[in-house]
Amino acid sequence: MITTDNSEPLVCHIDEDSRVVVIGLGGIGGALLSPLAMFLRSFDVAMRLVLVDGDKFEPQNSQRQMFQSIGNKAKVKANETMALLGQSAVTIVPVDGYITPENISKIIKDGDIVFLCVDNHPTRKLVSQHWQSLPNITLISGGNEGVNPPQERGTYGNVQVAIRANGSDITVPITKYHPEITKTQEKMPHEQSCGELVASTPQILFTNLTVASAMLNAFFAVTCERLSYQEVKLDILDARMLPQFPVQPTEP
Repeated sequence: MITTDNSEPLVCHIDEDSRVVVIGLGGIGGALLSPLAMFLRSFDVAMRLVLVDGDKFEPQNSQRQMFQSIGNKAKVKANETMALLGQSAVTIVPVDGYITPENISKIIKDGDIVFLCVDNHPTRKLVSQHWQSLPNITLISGGNEGVNPPQERGTYGNVQVAIRANGSDITVPITKYHPEITKTQEKMPHEQSCGELVASTPQILFTNLTVASAMLNAFFAVTCERLSYQEVKLDILDARMLPQFPVQPTEP
């Protein structure tokens, strides 16, 4: 329970044996993982934290990503997080691979809470399609633009929250207001060559951190049953963070 000075107490809740899945452990996923793990630990209930990434940390990643060793991102971050959790009831499960049409049903299951921290639309499209097939799922997707002047200065990002409960959409899917996700012609990461994977657009560390924080804020609101928006648009240079698309109240 968290109390505030001017409102009723906020009571956060996560069910026993819940699964929290973090897909993508680069700039955004790596930034949100430690505070997420500490928050999960505070509930003192058994749950699984599944970390998914087929990429590996390289020395050049250190400009905007936080890691302690070189190697597969899921395994490296699993080791770091285990040390942080200590004797917690949270179990860490690393998945050394990308999300694909063949494995998605084994990685994202009914009842999961999913943090989607990827930088490509094909993976977002695949996860959104799978989201629509599950009766109960919470999806929090975050991303930000790269530094590509003059079109993109790298300071803009957004977070989307998509929830299904008992077979019904509580919110719209993440593709509803972002048709660019469904219209993408990009390859999925597992289809790209090593050269294509390396050739990524530079991003700003502080934008990654702000998106990660906004994703955690949304998760906090979900656990307190106080989520009031479906998307947040932000820009770190303009000090702007705007909620979009109110969540419609459910029928009693």
